[in-house]
Amino acid sequence: MRKHQRWHQAISECEQLGEAYVIATVIGTAGSIPRDIGSKMVITQQGCFDTLGGGHLEFKVIEHAQTMLKGTNALNEVQHFPLGAKLGQCCGGSVSILFEFFPVQAMQLTVFGAGHVANALMNILGGLPGKVHWVDSRAECFHADNAVAGNIEMHVLEHPQDFVADMPSNSQVLILTHNHQLDYELLELCLKRDDLAFIGCIGSQTKANRFNLRLKNKGFGEAQRNAWQCPVGDLNIPGKLPMQVAVSIASQIIKMNEKNVDLPREGVQWKELKQVMFEEQ
Repeated sequence: MRKHQRWHQAISECEQLGEAYVIATVIGTAGSIPRDIGSKMVITQQGCFDTLGGGHLEFKVIEHAQTMLKGTNALNEVQHFPLGAKLGQCCGGSVSILFEFFPVQAMQLTVFGAGHVANALMNILGGLPGKVHWVDSRAECFHADNAVAGNIEMHVLEHPQDFVADMPSNSQVLILTHNHQLDYELLELCLKRDDLAFIGCIGSQTKANRFNLRLKNKGFGEAQRNAWQCPVGDLNIPGKLPMQVAVSIASQIIKMNEKNVDLPREGVQWKELKQVMFEEQ
């Protein structure tokens, strides 16, 4: 995201990328203050966009918002900040800030492999909300037309296995590489993380059985061996051509993510609002 975006531009991009964010809004003021009521900024784990006036107030707002971003509940909160010596501000007034947390609701997907199926799949995923990390060791296999989609980030790594540790919690993973041994190594690493939402691997039931036998011999329990899917995709969509397989996989991913669209939200408590209104008088 671009550092100097306005808050409304940042929201639009966060929604497209499937990135969690907090909107901080000035909803109450008293005395001399750096920004007026209604001023907003957007905070993500990577940075902040727009401003509430800078200084230590903004530092504390960002700090509180990024603490919220570490959670998973869609919370709204009001925090009150006196602008005195404690915050290192000379305004002498006070502000009340509404924090609105919008957790990740779109897909967070990592795709290992840049073969024919993966390239076909990117033509679909590039038009969906959410962030896609696309990983392979072969730079020449990434088709240039798939680089246009802003939600797809390509990673050329000599050892794609190294990326497993960098995947966000609750990620969905597709293992679509050209090498069965690499598929297995990626699968092992993903199962060891124990915090991923979905692990799917391209292949046949025979491949799944062989991998599960290897996992059992390596000490993986039954629950872990049942925590991945092979063959991946919507079994109601037939066909073996790359685009047919890609459509099948995309269908499954879309269905999984549609279940996560409407998360419960927790509103601001009435006593918090009364406190803001009282302090403005």
